Amino acid sequence: MITLKINGKEHTVDVDPTMPLLWVIRDIIGFTGTKFGCGKGLCGACMVLMDGNAVNSCLMPVSTMEGREIITIEGETENLQALQKSWAELNVPQCGFCQSGQLITATSMLNNNPNPNEDEINGNMSRNICRCGTYTRIKGAINHCVEQKNKS
Repeated sequence: MITLKINGKEHTVDVDPTMPLLWVIRDIIGFTGTKFGCGKGLCGACMVLMDGNAVNSCLMPVSTMEGREIITIEGETENLQALQKSWAELNVPQCGFCQSGQLITATSMLNNNPNPNEDEINGNMSRNICRCGTYTRIKGAINHCVEQKNKS
């Protein structure tokens, strides 16, 4: 039995300890906002926050997550909620498949750097692939979010 803290709630699961966190989140617990993309940690669709930092849940054995704070796209943090608002205001998603990973990666970036410059945004967000090519809108929403937070 493995106990995970996901989105502020404890979940005890009886799974193979080597099972990737992604499958526990989606198939066992039922949070389907985190997506399976490549299974190799290359596309960013499976990103979740682990102790505030973005990680590829497809690569993380569930046994290594005990005692960690895991936040999925269904969770709530100040930066995640602010980014989701900017995403909606600027109509960022096209197909939407990659957006949960994009939002989680952007949240992690803002957790560590509340005022990123363009190079820092490009570097951080390069971990995520958008099949529709909405990179310009994604960067615009991140900048909008930072501007809104700086006005407050």
